[in-house]
Amino acid sequence: VQTAMLEGLLGSDEEGQIIPQLAEEYSVSDNALEYTFKLRQGVTFHDGEPFNAEAVKTSFERIMKDESLRLNSRGFNLITSIDVIDDYQIKVTLKEPYAGMLTRFVSAKILSPKLINDSSSDIAKTPVGTGPFKFVEWVQGDHLTVERFDDYWKKADRVKKITYKPVPENGSRVAMLKTGEAHVIYPAPVQNLKELESNSDVEIHKIPSTIARYVSINTMKEPYDDVRIRQAINYAVNKEAFISVVNSGYGLPLDSIIPSKTQFYSKQETYDHNIEKAKELMKEAGFEDGFKAEIWGNTNSDTLKGMQFIQQQLKEIGITVEIKSMEEGTLSDEIYGAQTPEEAKVQMWYVSWSAYPSDTTNATKPLFSSSSFPPDGANTAYYKNDNVDKWITEVNQTADPDKQAEVYNNIQSTIYKDAPWIFLGVDEILAGSRSNVEGVFISPTGGINVTDANLK
Repeated sequence: VQTAMLEGLLGSDEEGQIIPQLAEEYSVSDNALEYTFKLRQGVTFHDGEPFNAEAVKTSFERIMKDESLRLNSRGFNLITSIDVIDDYQIKVTLKEPYAGMLTRFVSAKILSPKLINDSSSDIAKTPVGTGPFKFVEWVQGDHLTVERFDDYWKKADRVKKITYKPVPENGSRVAMLKTGEAHVIYPAPVQNLKELESNSDVEIHKIPSTIARYVSINTMKEPYDDVRIRQAINYAVNKEAFISVVNSGYGLPLDSIIPSKTQFYSKQETYDHNIEKAKELMKEAGFEDGFKAEIWGNTNSDTLKGMQFIQQQLKEIGITVEIKSMEEGTLSDEIYGAQTPEEAKVQMWYVSWSAYPSDTTNATKPLFSSSSFPPDGANTAYYKNDNVDKWITEVNQTADPDKQAEVYNNIQSTIYKDAPWIFLGVDEILAGSRSNVEGVFISPTGGINVTDANLK
């Protein structure tokens, strides 16, 4: 919803690639420490305040200083100075290179300085930005309404008002689309696709995503500390069947540590379903007769279906899997509450992950660097490879795309062979719209863009 009202210096297109937004142009220094932006002129905030370099500085400083935003301040905690060159030029300097910084300028939305400086305001409930639509009201749990901002800098025909409604029940969502009560629904339920596709007033949109499905395997816990066991588990799980059974046929095998829509993606030789190979590796590792295992996941019905699938597949090679479903909060506490790898009780965790298509840094470092063990990151496989650690540091310190591509290729091939995950699949995002809707698209990350939303 934020993207209708708020904008960053940079934005992203339908493919998820970075494009200029409130900045007309930008440049990065050779040492990847200085980011200079030439700002768009003639832009106004919804409250009438002018957009300029000082407004950008105010928003960035809020992200850097507001303790409540610390989980969203990655990259901004590296800023040493923000220099206003003139009204429409600004330079941001980092203390060390950070390859994912451009993506942070996409996610950091610029708010009205008047809103930020008004200490009585609740920014989350009364957002004021520069986007094509301005905030009207938010009735939590029922709806959020925005209306067209007629002074928006990018002129185009747009609908006058958009109402967002959470409708958790699949059947209700589908019925609303069929009757025209809803113009767009997301996600479109897989089980209703045939019904929707046969309706001439409805269009179905299938978008390859950056949402990866996997099971992280605790590589520091026996017997998973043996790479042969982890590879055997991967050979035992039929990825095509996973997509067919768990994702109802919508998706693609996860053939690297990152989805194909992510920058610097490099396809790997997959662990094709091979029970004999899996049994051979189990025997080599001294577990010919298998062992007992545990898999954790949340209480979502799709998650349970996925864990049951893994349970059935691993039974074929003698691994008896016990499923443990937990409420999301409890699960998070169990996973991230461990202060050291030795304290971690998790064996396998059924989970998903999504990153910006343009941000390979945040699709790798938080998941595979040994500096990202819980509670400091999401490396829940407790994966540690000295070469990978060195490469992750190295790739963060260069702005040369050719060098980045080479290093990311090394990272992907090494980790995929080490198999700290069961590499399952990449989601296809499904959305439905009325056939008279135009200018609305779903990004590979699952965001809804309504910048040019209109009705034919």
